[in-house]
Formats: sequence, structure tokens, C-alpha cells
Amino acid sequence: MNHKSVQVSRRTFLRGSGVALALPWFESFAAGSPSADETPKRFVSIYHPDGVGLPLKSDPAWKDWSWFPRGGEKDFELTKVLDVLEPLRGDITVYSGLSHPAVRKVHGHSNADQYLTGAATGGHGPYQNSISLDQVYAERAGDFTRHSSLVMSTNGGIGGPRGAQTQSFNREGRPIPAMNKPKQIFDMLFVTSSKNAAARLARSKSALDLLIANTRSLERHLSGHDQETLKQYLDAVRDTEVKLSKAQKWIDTPIPKVDTQHLHLEAEPKEARLYFQTMYELIYLAFLSDSTRVATFQLGRENGEGPHDLLSKAVGLGGAHGLTHAVKQPKGWKNLGTYNRYQAEEFGRFAQRLKETPEPTGKGNMLDNTFAMHGSASSSFHLSRNYPIISAGGKNLGFTNGRYLKFGNGNEDNQAGAGIVSDAGWRGKIEAEELPLARLFVTILQRLGVETESFAGSTGTLSRV
Repeated sequence: MNHKSVQVSRRTFLRGSGVALALPWFESFAAGSPSADETPKRFVSIYHPDGVGLPLKSDPAWKDWSWFPRGGEKDFELTKVLDVLEPLRGDITVYSGLSHPAVRKVHGHSNADQYLTGAATGGHGPYQNSISLDQVYAERAGDFTRHSSLVMSTNGGIGGPRGAQTQSFNREGRPIPAMNKPKQIFDMLFVTSSKNAAARLARSKSALDLLIANTRSLERHLSGHDQETLKQYLDAVRDTEVKLSKAQKWIDTPIPKVDTQHLHLEAEPKEARLYFQTMYELIYLAFLSDSTRVATFQLGRENGEGPHDLLSKAVGLGGAHGLTHAVKQPKGWKNLGTYNRYQAEEFGRFAQRLKETPEPTGKGNMLDNTFAMHGSASSSFHLSRNYPIISAGGKNLGFTNGRYLKFGNGNEDNQAGAGIVSDAGWRGKIEAEELPLARLFVTILQRLGVETESFAGSTGTLSRV
């Protein structure tokens, strides 16, 4: 067995808040693992709730404020919603005709939970999620970084079932808490641990060992239901054990020094532009320092108000969620389109920052080695179809950009589901056929170096990507 294979996945990784951890080396994970000195391959997913504006073609707002482009694969025309990305035209791809089959009839208020998982989370009743795309890659890429992934959101935490405030879910389908305070994120990434950290880690590990031993002794006395509850509890304990082990591995490794001139660590959502740009800058610095190669940033939860509702203040509008309910009011489509435009603008600013930064290894720029995805699991008024998705970068990963890729059938003019302004609309029948978004996910994973042929029950890659 060569040195490279021994370097392989020294752990299957489960990420929660705080630190992470390493399991013993397993032969099963040797094939196809990365070497420590290869050019980093990065993945980031930005999620925005509540979908986008899709007025009917007969509506005067259609020309300027419909989210999807017009035209063909290479001669597409960006409307006012996405024209802020025109300078990056050769570095982006816009997708239509993709969604997760298991949740196409679920109201959009429940959508964030399944965007990166494709699980049949449903609209009511029993709830079970599955592992998210980012965490599949984190299991592979996290071997060579201090943090296996960076999980962020505007609201923070996990939210509740069908009201997730995080995009990231572990192998058991449990939500991974998202961080939402810039200073807390910065400190985790770049502030040196105290000299007592090693002792505190040792005490925590001892306490966990005792806890596991005591809880396992209970198992034979419990009912079937309680044994399942105990199993879930012990899974959570293992997550903590993983974090502690990884923290121990990195405790003596110097924290990277970074340029903080673009950071405003005290910014809050009410200072929308500063907050937005600071959160993106933290992802940029985490990638630049190779503190992690995997990040998610959820701009808000789907089913209600919260800190994310303040982000639309950046463009002088009221609560973000309410914009989707007011499209038939005067300037309604324009207002929603203006907010969607702002979201695209900040994503473009982040992509441009990566593009302008030479890869520290000297192989292209950082955007060339990063697949950055920006999207929502709703299109028009909480309709769980035709997800509006943009990707940027990934040239060195095998992605060819400067294209508008349409999939499926029956939506040649981007009018499937357009004009929906009430709950009656999303319940209606949609004739257009769409392809599983999971096929794009399989393509992404393969080009990131993960050997897989399926994801979320879908097999095969997405053609033309």
C-alpha cells in the first residue's frame, strides 16, 4: 500500500457546531482519496428562500423582471434580475428544468430542508432527512483541513422539521447547526485556542467515554421505542466525539493569518449589505487559508419571518418573505425582482473575488477550482418545481460555463408555473417534465473526486454539464 493511500480518509466526518473529528483509518476508503498536496477542490452552496419572480409573458413585468434568461444555450439574454452577472457571463451557468421528484408536490415553505439532500421530507407527518451534498464531499475533503465544513445561515441554528435554518445534514439525516454571527465564525476559523485547550479537550473526552458507557448499560432495560431514542442520542454523542478528536489533531497547528480589512465582524442582518458581504468574505478567507474546502450559507428559512427578513432592507424594501406575496400589487414583480437581483449581485461579487485571487498552489485562480452554487428550491410562489439555480466557476473541475442549460420538456418559454400568486397555484397540475436535480449533484461529486453513481435515489449524471 503506497503512502498516498494511507493518507486517505482518516475519518468519515460528521460536522456540527464548533470543531470536528477523525475516525481510525479504514481500507474501504483508500481508493480515490486525495493527496495532501493536490490543488484544493472546493464546493459552496448559497441558498435563498421563497423562490423568484416568474410573471406571465403577457404581463408587462415579464420583459425585465422574470428571473430566467431568454434565448438559447449560448446566446441567452439576462433580464434585469440577473444582468448584474453579465461581467461574469463566461464564468457562470444558469439551469432550469431541475427539481427533486420526491417533493414536487410539497409547499415551498417546507423546501429548504431537502435542497441539498433530495429526501422525501414531505409536507406533514413523520419526518426523516438524509445526508446533504456538502457533507458527502466533506467526508472526503475534510482530511486535509482544520474544519471539514463551514455551515452558516442568517438565522443560525437548525430551525425545526420542514423549517430548516441550515442546508447541511449528516449521515443520519440530522441537521447540522449553522453559525450566523460573523465574529463567532471568525474566531472559530482564525483565533488561536487558549493554552488550556488541550486539558479541556482531555476532560471532555473522558466525560464522553463515561457517558457512553453508562448509557449503553441502560439499553437492555429499555422498550423498543426508548432504544431508538437512545440510538439517536448516542449518534449525537458520536458527533461530539468526532469533533473532539479532530480538535485534538489540529490543536498544535498554527492558525492561519488573514487580511481582515474587508470584515465587519459586528454587522447584523439589519445592516444588510455589511452583514451579507462579511459572511461572504468569511467564506472567501476560509477557502483562501484552506481552513475548509466546503461551505454552505443559507440566507433564511422558508416558513416564516426571522433575521433574514431584514436582508431586503439593503435595497430599500420591506420584509423579504412578504415580497413573494405582493407580486400583484403595484411594482410587485419589480420589487421581488430587485431583491433577487441584489442576491445575484452579492453572489457575483463573491465569485469575482475568487476569480481575481490566484490559486495559492499556482494552478489557475480560486474560482477555477471552486464550484459555487446559488439557488432556491422554489420557483414561482412557493412552487417546488423548476429550481432557479446558478453555478459559477469549476473550470479546472471540468465545468464549461457561459451557458443557459434547459432540461426536461414542456417549459421551452419558462412559463411552467409562471404567474402563480396564491396557494391555489402550487396545488395545480404542472404539465412540464423535469429532470432530477440529484443528477447534477452526482456530476458535482464526481468532479470533486467522490466515486459515486447515485444520490438521493437518482442514478447517473446530468448531460451537457
